This record gives sequence, structure tokens and C-alpha cells, in this order.
Amino acid sequence: QVQLVESGGGLVQPGGSLRLSCAASGSSSSIKVMGWYRQAPGKQREMVAEILSIGSRNYADSVKGRFTISRDNAKNTVYLQMNSLKPEDTAVYWCNAVTVVRSWGQGTQVTVSS
Repeated sequence: QVQLVESGGGLVQPGGSLRLSCAASGSSSSIKVMGWYRQAPGKQREMVAEILSIGSRNYADSVKGRFTISRDNAKNTVYLQMNSLKPEDTAVYWCNAVTVVRSWGQGTQVTVSS
């Protein structure tokens, strides 16, 4: 079992930046994938970014070129650097990690507004 603790959400202006963090504990040595999903009001949950244990990364088309996912193995922490934020990025962002199942963090609110 993996426990995930998220931080870094908040209110930012359009065009601003924010970095989300997610620290993993428990069975963290067996994590194959870590990533971020989000759910905006009235919309379905969607994958934002993933980083695999082999180092490859996947991004939603809507965030490519603006968001960067990275992983600090020494800290068992995954980050989501979000630049050029748009109001459409407003959502609850959920950290997740995959071992033999997918574990979820508590979620952190990101609001992009003037």
C-alpha cells in the first residue's frame, strides 16, 4: 500500500506558475508509475501527466508545452510544474501511484483566476 501526501495548490493569476508536490510512503519502492489527474467542475476526471519508472513521460494534449512532471527518487516525491496557467486549468488535482493497484492522494485545489 502506498500513501500519498499532496501539496502546492492555490490561487494563481492567468499566465502564472505553480508547482504541485506529492510525497509517497509505504510500498514506494514498488511504484511503477506516478502521475496526476484532475477534475474540473462539471467535467470528467482526466489524466494530466504521468512519469514511468523507466523515465518516460506522458501528458494530456491540453497541457503539453506548459506542464512538466518530474520525480525525485531520493525523496520519493513527484512534482508537477505548471506554467502559463489558464482558467481552464482550474480543477482539483489528484496525485496517484501504481504498484499492483492505483493509489490516490487527497487532492489539491488549483484555481486560475484574475
